[in-house]
Amino acid sequence: MLQGFEHIGMTSGDLDRTIWFYCDLLGLRLHLRKPASSGEVAFLDAGGGMLEIFAPAEPVTRAQDVPPQTAGMRHMTFAFSDIDPVVQRLEEEGLEIIERPRLAHNQDVFKRVAFCRDPDGIIVELAERAASRP
Repeated sequence: MLQGFEHIGMTSGDLDRTIWFYCDLLGLRLHLRKPASSGEVAFLDAGGGMLEIFAPAEPVTRAQDVPPQTAGMRHMTFAFSDIDPVVQRLEEEGLEIIERPRLAHNQDVFKRVAFCRDPDGIIVELAERAASRP
């Protein structure tokens, strides 16, 4: 029996910056950080699942976008009660905003959305849930 979504695994070029972005700016909570074979690992709790972030000891290249015709994870989404102050804070911190807040295409699921990039170039969607969703 399924118990729920557990985590997404990702790679970071700078674990401190990644934790700063997801915890300090987006509000996730650091659950665990420890040395791992050939690097360091952290688990960040998003309230309904976690991000497992591996930071290898050697340099990593910036993330590349997955083209629409290619299978893969295109972005990850976090829900907020109001995305405007989040986008404003990200802009103040110099992070790349791909799309400013706008009405969502899937109004049955989300009311408004915005898109940005994390410090490693991964696309992150910020969303306000539709009124019909808890």
